[in-house]
Amino acid sequence: MRPDRLSALLFGLMLCTAGWAENGPSSLQPMDVFELEWADHPVVAPDGRSVVYQRMSFDRLKDRRNSALWLRGIGSDLHQPLTGAGVNAGSATWSPDGKRLAWVQRDGQSAQVHVRWMDSGRSAAISSLASGPSGLRWSPDGTWLAFSMFVPKPAVSWAKLPTAPKGAEWAAPPKVIEEMRYRADGQGYLDSGASQIFVLPAEGGSARQLTFGEIDYRGALAWTADGRSLLLSANQNVDTDPLDSEIYRLDVASGKLTALTDRDGPDQAPSLSPDGRWMAWLGFDDRKLAAHSTALWIMEASGGTPRQLADDLDRSISGMAWDQGSRGLYLVYGDQGQDVLGYVERKGGPVKVLDRQFGGTAMGRPYGGGDLDANGGVVVYTRGDASRPADLAYLDKRGNPRSLTDLNADILPYRILGEVEERWVESSADGLRIQSWLVKPPHFDPARKYPLLLEIHGGPHADYGPRFAPETQLYAAHGYVVLYVNPRGSTSYGEQFTNLIQNAYPGHDYDDLMSSVDAVIAEGYVDTKRLFVTGGSGGGVLTSWIVGHTDRFRAAVVAKPVINWISFSLTADAYPFFTRYWFPAMPWEDPKHYLDRSPLMYVGKVTTPTMLITGESDHRTPISEAEQFYQALQLRQIKSALVRVPGASHGINLRPSHMLAQVLYTIGWFEHVEADASAAAAIETDG
Repeated sequence: MRPDRLSALLFGLMLCTAGWAENGPSSLQPMDVFELEWADHPVVAPDGRSVVYQRMSFDRLKDRRNSALWLRGIGSDLHQPLTGAGVNAGSATWSPDGKRLAWVQRDGQSAQVHVRWMDSGRSAAISSLASGPSGLRWSPDGTWLAFSMFVPKPAVSWAKLPTAPKGAEWAAPPKVIEEMRYRADGQGYLDSGASQIFVLPAEGGSARQLTFGEIDYRGALAWTADGRSLLLSANQNVDTDPLDSEIYRLDVASGKLTALTDRDGPDQAPSLSPDGRWMAWLGFDDRKLAAHSTALWIMEASGGTPRQLADDLDRSISGMAWDQGSRGLYLVYGDQGQDVLGYVERKGGPVKVLDRQFGGTAMGRPYGGGDLDANGGVVVYTRGDASRPADLAYLDKRGNPRSLTDLNADILPYRILGEVEERWVESSADGLRIQSWLVKPPHFDPARKYPLLLEIHGGPHADYGPRFAPETQLYAAHGYVVLYVNPRGSTSYGEQFTNLIQNAYPGHDYDDLMSSVDAVIAEGYVDTKRLFVTGGSGGGVLTSWIVGHTDRFRAAVVAKPVINWISFSLTADAYPFFTRYWFPAMPWEDPKHYLDRSPLMYVGKVTTPTMLITGESDHRTPISEAEQFYQALQLRQIKSALVRVPGASHGINLRPSHMLAQVLYTIGWFEHVEADASAAAAIETDG
């Protein structure tokens, strides 16, 4: 299909969707995406009476995500902005006495440390840094701010090039690459250098560098109680063992590093208890699996024998925060497609479930996400469900969730959303129980016949759940019954379930998806001649695998896929991880395994009209993967199209216009295929 025809189709589709609201209350509209807001990264004040959070939104003029800092009272009506429009602010942190707030604010190309004096309401930039700082943390006495910042190293060149004549317009000189990690999705080709630890006087001044060399020191930082040291995580052998990080104590005066952990596997996100006696962190023993369950660990801050908490929980822990009295920790883990806020005592014991609606910060498809913080005897966290993105909530004295914000009260009550319903089915492969959700179109009528859209999550070690998702709601608003499934390999069902696809992906996850489709069809309201399928990343892998193994779908959209595991493993940005953990051997040692699992090898069986869509700046699943499948389909004269998204990385929906483009081009492709089929049938009938 020519690009001009597809663009014209998209334009017509947008005109059509603009009229969805003409008759009564509207379903979600494409431009409504720019009206949505969500809360993220709460930081509770030391007295527990207020919380600063990032109020997130989409800027319709600049086509980007905005992050503004807002102050919300806990137990009061206080709710006010701390930063103005047009800037992006984050990494907020309270001083220990609660009298100052520090954060990182980006204005144009510069990101600097800002401080607000809470009594006067005045704020100012206190740094003049060459690169953007991250992970701000106050020292216990409030005199220093620690952070990490990228430090470049001199460029390497072995060639002695002649100097360009004065006024000449020569091309930019070549750049030499020697590092294992030299490019990253969302960042492109990386400058040579590493992130290092700095301290900055809290009253402003010059930052002092504490670490040096080629090792990256970044991520969560924690001060020891005496203010003499910092706790941090770093990997000293990232080139040969990409997951093997340890927790270190960094002496602020001398820069001496002392390892506090020692095992094969990641140890990260150190957090010190309020009384300064205990250190908690996240990590696991590396068994060279594609997916491990991350555990919660604890030991005395001065050193000692690590002890695992919540060791009877067969789920991966993604976040934690100490309670006020250092008696235990709040934690976050995934369970059957939902993010759960729990609590475990420091001495051990079972995890107590506090709230099963944690999260709500993934704006796009129904992924997880969210954050929490605890201070002053209060835990504040992001809370969302299938009908709304994340708001702020806290637990009252009885342990009940209480809302602090209602950021979408101005739009979502005036939109009719598709109802999200849970389903379970036994897989035809082996009877394994598989969970899924169905989004029904607004005003759903079970007596009608609807087209079905199977939407497949990426990862593949990730999960969907009953979460608000603009993309699935937009599909439902256009009349599709949307089915999304957590096939084997998904997270939140335990480590064994997640690793059922170890060295076998794609495989029986295909059967899980087809069984879920068949179960919905059996409910009687699906038009079996109008089945469609799409998915991104790992979902793109499975979509391209599906069209090579069945012709039951009317049309398919393959987003940012892997088509050839050999080319992917040697062009993806995270190639040291993928080759080590996703495959039994290197591609030149066992090419058959790579090819047997490559959708490219089944392109000869594809008859389904297929569109591919990938960001031109995708370094996770490079656009060359999609191009291989497109060119193979073209050589076979299968109806196909390739949509390139300029400037987009693997996270296509990071920019709202790209999110809408992916949804609307997908719908447009399905309608174009159906229109062509109808026209061909009419010609045949007339003939």
